Parts: sequence; structure tokens; C-alpha cells
Amino acid sequence: MKKLVWITCSILFFAACKKNTSKCEFTESAASASQTERTNIENYLAANSLAAFQHTSGVFYNITTAGTGAKPNVCSVIRVKYSGYLFNGTLFDFYTQPSGISFVLGQLIVGWQKGLPEVAAGGSIILYIPPSLGYGAVDKRDANGNIVIPANSYLKFVIELMDVQ
Repeated sequence: MKKLVWITCSILFFAACKKNTSKCEFTESAASASQTERTNIENYLAANSLAAFQHTSGVFYNITTAGTGAKPNVCSVIRVKYSGYLFNGTLFDFYTQPSGISFVLGQLIVGWQKGLPEVAAGGSIILYIPPSLGYGAVDKRDANGNIVIPANSYLKFVIELMDVQ
């Protein structure tokens, strides 16, 4: 009986010491913008004399500071400060507190998932995101039911990537 108790306790002890090997639940999205969406962003950039690179997904970006830290992936916890605009200049969201705000990159819109890995921690980037890699054909509403981002909106984000975990 003592052996049985000792064996049971040993099993429970070692089971409790087992490392948490939880895997990332996010995978890289294969989503890609249509040629029409890409052309619309190119036209916006040209009309506003803006320079940007095109990611293979159709997100356009301009790295304003490259950064020197780690680059994120969909499983990374990122800490950022950001401002989000519609292409007409309307500010729809921002977080600029000195401490930043943290997210798991894989929980965010595909445009962020594709664009942010282009810059390292400590860097900053401007993303130009087509509707299919943003909020798509659905209105994004605030807590009061007001439309904050109309369906099929093109988005511009100015992002400071403060940290990557």
C-alpha cells in the first residue's frame, strides 16, 4: 500500500512539473488583395505623392524606422502605439499612451499580420491596407452601434512597434 501511495504521489509530482508546451494557435494567412484593390492603393499613393513598397499579399508599407530588435510573426505578442485612418483622412482609432498596448499579432487583421513583420522592434511603419486584408465588406461599429469603419474601407495605420515577445 505504501508503494502504491508513493508511486501515485511520484506520478502526480512529475505531472505537475511538466512544462507547458502549448503551441501557437495561429497560422499564416494566405489571403491576398485583388488586383483592383492593389490598383486603388497605387492610385491613392500616387495622388498623395506617397512612396510605399508592396508586400506580396497586397499590403503596401513604408518603413519610417527599421528598428533593431526582433521581427514579429503571427504568434508574437507585440507592444505598439498606433493611429488608424480611413483613406479620406478620418482618424478612427489610436493608442498613443507611452507604455503602448499589447496584442498577439495573429488576433489582428491580416493587413497587420502581413505588414508588421517587415519592421523590427523599435521601428515604425506605415501600412496601407486594402479592404480584403482589413475589415472586408462588414461595417465596424463602436460600442454605441455607430459605424466607425464603413464596409470595404481602405485603411492607413501609422505604427510604432515597441516590443516583440
